[in-house]
Amino acid sequence: MRKFMAGAVMAMLLTAALADAGDITVVFVPKLTGNAFFESANDGAQAYARKIGFTVKYDGSPEASVANQVTVINNAVQQGMDAICVSSVDATGLDDVMRHAMAAGLAVTTWDSDVSGDCRTVMVSQGTPDILGKMLVEMGVKSLKSRGKDPAKDAVKYAWHYSQATVADQNSWQVAGEAYIRQNYPGWINLQPSNYYSEQDAEKAISVGESILTAHKDIDLIICNDSTALPGQAQAAQNLGLDKSKVTITGFAAPNSMKDYCRAGVLERWGLWDCQVQGALGCYLAYYLARGNSIKVGDRINVPDIGVVEVLPNTVLDPNAYTADDSGVVLLPERTEFTLENMDRYNF
Repeated sequence: MRKFMAGAVMAMLLTAALADAGDITVVFVPKLTGNAFFESANDGAQAYARKIGFTVKYDGSPEASVANQVTVINNAVQQGMDAICVSSVDATGLDDVMRHAMAAGLAVTTWDSDVSGDCRTVMVSQGTPDILGKMLVEMGVKSLKSRGKDPAKDAVKYAWHYSQATVADQNSWQVAGEAYIRQNYPGWINLQPSNYYSEQDAEKAISVGESILTAHKDIDLIICNDSTALPGQAQAAQNLGLDKSKVTITGFAAPNSMKDYCRAGVLERWGLWDCQVQGALGCYLAYYLARGNSIKVGDRINVPDIGVVEVLPNTVLDPNAYTADDSGVVLLPERTEFTLENMDRYNF
């Protein structure tokens, strides 16, 4: 970890001059601590950093809020850290503090959930909105078919339950998923077009989940594109004595957080990507920048033990996104559906 030096120019020169990997500290910032997805991503980042030879400092709060993340990032600047890798709770709420960190000479990357493209160098994304929106819907389709429904013909009643509309990644998946439903399943009925939100609060996810099931006793499908909402929704169904034969629940969450619900027959399938690789890659790219390397759109970077990644334009995530050569996106190569048959192959 370098000593903090006031002044953007001096800090940038110092960062560029760093040669010893062991002196570099990346602050790894989750939306919230204590959540299985983020804790697993940290496990992956820590193990990878030890192998490469730099330091990852995991720093967050059990409450997901812009204010808490601003405090963490400001502390990283004040303590003279070399880089930050942030999963943002809000699409624009961290923009000012991220610009401040960049001006102070820190390398700045995002992972999982983004900020504005001019407020970081690279985003490590789990997939495009079209890929992930379709995946969410089609996992629901498969489970509906297992219950004897015909998703192509039946008027499937459904709703979305996730953290909040200001979280860029989850909201983009919901928007893409809705577009996919309109195109492929026009007979479906969205019972709550304004969606249900539980603000990444584990207890609220259960209470909101119960309210969905009690308000709409004939609901067919609940899509939870958030790793707090999905286990909360499953617990809500279990509390009310419902299982996968009565209502289809699917979404994104770490496999370990959902295995008991799957074994109990509460849900049939859900999905995710390897968040340990995502955490490792986000922190590595922050470290790579902190060592004085530059990244631009079109670059292909050979990441040790992970492989070659390509820096794509920000428009792969949002057609209206910021475009500049020094700001881009790296996509994870694959995603996984979990079921009773394969879930125990994964331990995160």
